[in-house]
Amino acid sequence: MRLQKYIALCGVASRRAAERLIESGRVTVNGGLVDYMGCEVDENADEVTVDGKVIKPESRLYYIALNKPKNYVTTVSDNLGRPTVMELVRDIDARIYPVGRLDFDTSGLLIMTNDGAFANAVTHPSHAVDKVYIARISRPLEKSDEIRLRGGVEIDGRLTAPAKVEQLHGRIPEVKITIHEGRNRQVRKMLEAVGSDVLALKRVAVGGVTLGNLPEGKWRHLSDAEINKLKGRRKK
Repeated sequence: MRLQKYIALCGVASRRAAERLIESGRVTVNGGLVDYMGCEVDENADEVTVDGKVIKPESRLYYIALNKPKNYVTTVSDNLGRPTVMELVRDIDARIYPVGRLDFDTSGLLIMTNDGAFANAVTHPSHAVDKVYIARISRPLEKSDEIRLRGGVEIDGRLTAPAKVEQLHGRIPEVKITIHEGRNRQVRKMLEAVGSDVLALKRVAVGGVTLGNLPEGKWRHLSDAEINKLKGRRKK
């Protein structure tokens, strides 16, 4: 199988992240450095290392939902010493990693796994997995703002894909926004583009998996139905 797929099956990283590990010269096969795409390995015969450590396929696959608090980094480690989401899943005896990311100042649903093929199915742009956010905003949206968001707005020089938008009419101005892209700080930038600052942002669903009443900082296993839903999601 392809080397990057093998690395993902070993629970080291998603397939795309595995490609970056290879390109950065951190992977060897049978003692030889491999820093190019296209290398094939025999999972029963070849020895693969990442950063000098031999890796082998995980014996158990984990699929979990974490309610990430604000001020945690969605990475395995952080060179600035900030708390990472890995500190919240220390009781899992496997090398799991985040599927996609949530910004440092965004809370809510984060999927984590050690199944690289599953991570790729959830994050690959061609699969168009919906992500639902609740944003507390500085002012209610005008109808014209909603129309712009539904049609796509320009951020960072590119037009966003159309979003689903629903204003929540409570005491504090809030909006539910659904996107399937994963651009940097996308929801905040989209709302800023129509003149509304985001005061707080929480992700409440990914591909039909909902946050529900999961307490902040806690995690749960995904059900078989949730796993299959995410694996089978495809762009319509």
